[in-house]
Amino acid sequence: HLKYQLKQTPENHFKNILKCIEIAENEGLNTNVYLEDWSNGMADSRNYVYNYLDFISKQNVARVLLPDTLGVLTPEMTSEYLSELVNRYPNIHFDFHGHNDYDLSVANVLEAVKAGVKGVHLTVNGMGERAGNAPLASVVAVINDFLPEVKINIKENALNKVSQLVATITGFRIPANKPIVGENVFTQTAGIHADGDHKRNLYFNDLLPERFDRKRKYALGKTSGKANIQKNLQELGLTLNDEDLKKVTQRIIELGDRKERVTAEDLPFIISDVLGGEIPDKVKIDSYVLTHSKGLKPTTSISLKIEDKIFEENASGDGQYDAFWNALNKVYQKQKRSLPVLVDYAVRIPPGSNSDALCETTITWRNGSNDFKTRGLDSDQTVSAIKATEKMLNIMQQ
Repeated sequence: HLKYQLKQTPENHFKNILKCIEIAENEGLNTNVYLEDWSNGMADSRNYVYNYLDFISKQNVARVLLPDTLGVLTPEMTSEYLSELVNRYPNIHFDFHGHNDYDLSVANVLEAVKAGVKGVHLTVNGMGERAGNAPLASVVAVINDFLPEVKINIKENALNKVSQLVATITGFRIPANKPIVGENVFTQTAGIHADGDHKRNLYFNDLLPERFDRKRKYALGKTSGKANIQKNLQELGLTLNDEDLKKVTQRIIELGDRKERVTAEDLPFIISDVLGGEIPDKVKIDSYVLTHSKGLKPTTSISLKIEDKIFEENASGDGQYDAFWNALNKVYQKQKRSLPVLVDYAVRIPPGSNSDALCETTITWRNGSNDFKTRGLDSDQTVSAIKATEKMLNIMQQ
């Protein structure tokens, strides 16, 4: 760097540094010195680093900043280099500036603090050049848990809020599995882990979510067991007997096979759908094809089984469900049977849900002077309406 980037000799470089320090003193400013690419300097030109620091140690400098500019240090190298410098220059205030190119920045910061540096450079969410710098939240947790004798003044319960705020402002999203602040890091997915937590918190460690103003969650999906679901039911103040719990678990696993995740807010909808009363399964919508093309009316082809007889029809409509309904009407008209009138069609997702796993469609039907409702639940809006319609067909078939 000195030879090819600055094109200076060490002697000229030191003179220029001294001039800068003197100018700062005259202006009443403190001076910090930053040793660009210090880690490679220690590996390739250690004597030059010593000459540089011998010179700096005699100047009025507040801090000397030691960067692992290209993120090449291992924890062992960090410990060796910094211990050497701290012992050799006990009166210099050293800071360590770590980069994360090999995903070792947090481990390197830990070794730097153990070696006796007085300051470390961290960024919110690990933002920084290339792979970023050492992340603030992870380092705070590591120091508090593994170096309790080192006192820091950062409030753990504010880290997550700050992280989310910075992510929103900068547009740099937080990976879901990022320690401390990631969306999924306090979420148990496997049923065996939820079961262990239920039986004496067997899968807890010192990284309790409450430290960071967060809550432990139990994911619902294809790997869910009964324990996951029971934990979520407890949060909602609900209880189910073993047989109903088994039915709900099976439905969640089915949904999980098609979508990544089901949330706790989805549970009341699932329970209502699964346990909402048994309807005889005499009419079955075996198959359907829904098409929607720009400039053309939506069309639907259906295959319907009524009392073990198969009927097929197709139709177009103003929307996918309207096309489905028109095809269904054709089947019943040919059988000289009438269908109830659709008087209301309501679609909703679970309140507060941040998942697209479920959609509930409630349809109100009028048969003569009587109104009744059926509900369908699915991850697809049109399919949930078709499921609600299938329930209506079975009620009418009784």
